[in-house]
Amino acid sequence: MLDSSPAPASSFRAVPRTGVIYVMAEATKCGFAYGNPDWANLGQGAPEVEDIPGGIPRVHQINLDARVHEYSPVEGLLDLREAIAALYNARYRRGLASQYTVENVAISSGGRAGLTRIAAAIGNIHLGHLLPDYTAYEELLDIFRAFVPIPIVLEESEGFHLSPEKLRHAIVGGGLGAVLLSNPCNPTGTLIQGDEMNRWTSIARELSCTLILDEFYSHYCYGSSSAPGASPARSAAAFVEDVNKDPVLLVDGLSKNWRYPGWRLSWTVGPKSVVERISSAGSFLDGGASHPIQQAAIDLLSPEKADQEARAIQQAFGAKRSLIVKRLERMGMELQATPEGAFYTFPSLAKLPPSLRNGMDFFQAALQEKVIVVPGIFFDVNPGKRRSHIPSRLRNHVRISFGPHIDTVTAGLDRLERLIESHR
Repeated sequence: MLDSSPAPASSFRAVPRTGVIYVMAEATKCGFAYGNPDWANLGQGAPEVEDIPGGIPRVHQINLDARVHEYSPVEGLLDLREAIAALYNARYRRGLASQYTVENVAISSGGRAGLTRIAAAIGNIHLGHLLPDYTAYEELLDIFRAFVPIPIVLEESEGFHLSPEKLRHAIVGGGLGAVLLSNPCNPTGTLIQGDEMNRWTSIARELSCTLILDEFYSHYCYGSSSAPGASPARSAAAFVEDVNKDPVLLVDGLSKNWRYPGWRLSWTVGPKSVVERISSAGSFLDGGASHPIQQAAIDLLSPEKADQEARAIQQAFGAKRSLIVKRLERMGMELQATPEGAFYTFPSLAKLPPSLRNGMDFFQAALQEKVIVVPGIFFDVNPGKRRSHIPSRLRNHVRISFGPHIDTVTAGLDRLERLIESHR
């Protein structure tokens, strides 16, 4: 007798790959492999992970004892949470009455896990998100149905920048209960800081709208001088009045700012009552971060070491930023604004030869030159594909990273320049 029951796969819905994962899968089909010196990976959002001049020594060994083989608390190790709270207070809260404590910190196994915990804890609200922004937000905003994602369109003519006035208009007009964004922005490199961020937090406080700020690139801030003794990093934590009342959630981790993407360790800092809910979500979503990795991370988070790494990053990556901006302009790619943060450029292809003006076409052509970039359409965050009937306004853009070693960045740019010249 034949079994007529459906195949197991019929019980599952299709799960799309995020834009960068799709790009890397396509590159693999063309022969890409990690560590292959023939390829220039200017697509994946990862920083160089070796020693850089002036940086803190890299970790090459983690010593384990019997205790770290046990589960860690879902909210994270107490000592690690204390170290993170102390770092934020030293960098951003000196002289302020309201200070972060361990109760304001939750640990997660990577940035996506941290954001997923937040999404699971969000109530029935309208959640604003920016266009363009980080590709992985698309699936995150689609999976959890308690909130309604509302796009906030950033104009290319304004350097993809959202002013405090437009933020207020978006919150009031959309009835937003929260706004999610990366700052510095992935992919454009725009940065909200200083007095402008102070106005953002004031608006959030006044309108009871939670700011969910992905600050994974807060060490990568360029062209903004710090006062003597001030932190080289940037965070909205500096403008929070009451750490337990202001609606500001901050997400950061080791992946970018400490250049340990493989460690998959992140943290969320915010009001105690919200952090409790986020930790509760972790109990059924991921169960908590790796105990050995948490233990090893504590030593990296002293204010002295963190600031040393941030300054070294700004020096090393600032040089790569200058190089890539100059080279892209020479190739005929247009940048509406020089990136102020992160390690990405988001150029327009509109003035390139017609065969290369579409981001997907440019991506495919670059693969033939063994260079990886990311088409701009993947940053047109579209939960549930509700706007798929409208052609993406980012279809003539690509994201090009200057995260890898400068030799790789230079080699990739050389190949892209040859590609463009061959199509003229």
